[in-house]
Amino acid sequence: MRRAQPALVAVLLLVSLGLSFAQIAKKRPVSKGPRAVALIQLADNGRAHLIPVTIMINGNFYDASVYKADPVPMALQPGTVYEGVKAGVSQGLFTVGGAAQANGNWFGDGKWVTAEQITAEKEKSEAARKAQDAPKPDEEIGGPPKLKRAPEPASPASSSPSSAPSSSPAPTKAESSPPVPEPKPKTSSQDASSSLGVQDDPNRPVLRRQPVSATTHEQTKASPEAEPLKGPVHFIAAVSDADGPEPRPYTFKLKPEEERNFLKKMLAMAGDEVRTRSERMSATSATDETDEAGKQAHTHSSRSSSKSKLPGKKQGPQPDFHQVEMKAFDIANSNEAVLVLTASATVPGNDAQYLAALVAREDIYGDLHKAFAHVTDNQHLDVLPRYDFIDVVDADGDGRGELLFRKTWDSGTSFAVYRMIGDRLWPLFEGKPGS
Repeated sequence: MRRAQPALVAVLLLVSLGLSFAQIAKKRPVSKGPRAVALIQLADNGRAHLIPVTIMINGNFYDASVYKADPVPMALQPGTVYEGVKAGVSQGLFTVGGAAQANGNWFGDGKWVTAEQITAEKEKSEAARKAQDAPKPDEEIGGPPKLKRAPEPASPASSSPSSAPSSSPAPTKAESSPPVPEPKPKTSSQDASSSLGVQDDPNRPVLRRQPVSATTHEQTKASPEAEPLKGPVHFIAAVSDADGPEPRPYTFKLKPEEERNFLKKMLAMAGDEVRTRSERMSATSATDETDEAGKQAHTHSSRSSSKSKLPGKKQGPQPDFHQVEMKAFDIANSNEAVLVLTASATVPGNDAQYLAALVAREDIYGDLHKAFAHVTDNQHLDVLPRYDFIDVVDADGDGRGELLFRKTWDSGTSFAVYRMIGDRLWPLFEGKPGS
């Protein structure tokens, strides 16, 4: 019996090592960068612009709108390809053709091709290739016989001197010399490359580039004469990485009853946050709002208390919510939902309009843990921004999804990327508001 115990331990050790190796083998490749995250503005008229958000270099995140801007940022170099994604699912490709500034902020102009168009083009090319490789039909039976000869190779001396006209004068020395080729004018893309110095370093890190055979014909510099975005504008998160992993879906599918249950819980949490904000506005002076903004900006990523009211204290009226939007994601492939809710709200007896953003994580028992909560109102957007959720995007190329938000002040907008760790949101990147 004692001899069997060491053998059993050895077997268990081998099994555990095998499982460990299997987990390592299944680990997704991690991108070393550069890896850029951007936002595509897609209008109904088919025009699209690209707003750079952040770029990762060796694990560090920088503002993509200013990184290596000499003068055009690295994220907007002509020919850079971004893949638009929604909840990790590819929607199409945006190829940067030019860059310009509006109110001091950089944006990219280029060509947007949907995933359906790319698939149709591949099928068309494949059908054309099969048609070209198909055997040609035999000659019709009963037709006259035809002899086929191999074509004779063309020779520069095929025309003999006797066949040339005798009246032609002998060519002079200047005429007989080959003409000097005129220098080809540089295209706008070449001008941009030379001005940016991108050809100086052959070992420079680059983002995902367009193949040489499919170089875009868009202009290098966007001009005011270009067709503007018309109609409603849709936002699509986008990623550019030359060696990054392929995108994977992050959507967490909920049953109708599960969605109703989660929405009820999320609205209850958001209601506590809105009431707290409303009471704080009534109790604090206007001069204290600046100090509050700084305090909330530094503590928004920490875990909020599950009880926003003191024991025994009477709660205020329930807020009325409008424009409620809740989305569920599986950002870590753990089969645990991460819920993101954004909504506007009003409180009876208060003229302010509140804007709330809430993130919660579901545990294995189905309970929700609040990871992020932010509430502002339309009267204090000068110090407390509004949070609008954009999408889940793999910002660092490790296969996990991060949350991309747009923050809006009275003075402008910026973007922020947060990583979910446990029951907290940690900022990977927070931009500064522009004009």
